[in-house]
Amino acid sequence: MSTSIEDLLSFEEEPAGPAAESRGGRLRAVLRTLAVTAAVVVVLIVGLRAVGLKLSIWIIVAAVLAVLAVRRVTRALAPPPPPRAGGRAPAGEEPGAWNWSARDALRAAINGWERPLDRCAGNRERFTERVLPRIGELADERLRQRHGITRESDPARARTLLGEPLWSFLDTPPRRPPSPRDLAVIVAELEKL
Repeated sequence: MSTSIEDLLSFEEEPAGPAAESRGGRLRAVLRTLAVTAAVVVVLIVGLRAVGLKLSIWIIVAAVLAVLAVRRVTRALAPPPPPRAGGRAPAGEEPGAWNWSARDALRAAINGWERPLDRCAGNRERFTERVLPRIGELADERLRQRHGITRESDPARARTLLGEPLWSFLDTPPRRPPSPRDLAVIVAELEKL
């Protein structure tokens, strides 16, 4: 399996779910942050007053929110824990390597295509909705970078540059998802642009 530089530099995740779920999750996170902030502020005020110190409530709230923000950022940036002793080593890593949990750009690029392709195997509608637009975007991007056009801006020239098989594949959805061999031919044609 070979991968071009364009594959390594592009990464797109599928949406996790409907927007309503993300709104509900965000609202829950905001409410949890507010509850934690209120609890910590109350404890700090009681503790400070117990030792005879008075501080503005807004300073305490700002300090608590700053600490929570720093904690959240450091948690997001922290590397995942190393694999367990009996666990399987990540693909491509040698035993005893120093960074077990580094995100591999090649693996991310492959997963960006592998998951949608696996999910649409045998499902024409899913292939037409998920994968075909991505391949079309790749074709438009290659045309734009190499020739300064897109399929929409100059269809006649784009058709000539893409070739009839690739043009018809992108223009008319296939009756069934293409086989891995057919997709390899399509990718090779795209890379020739």
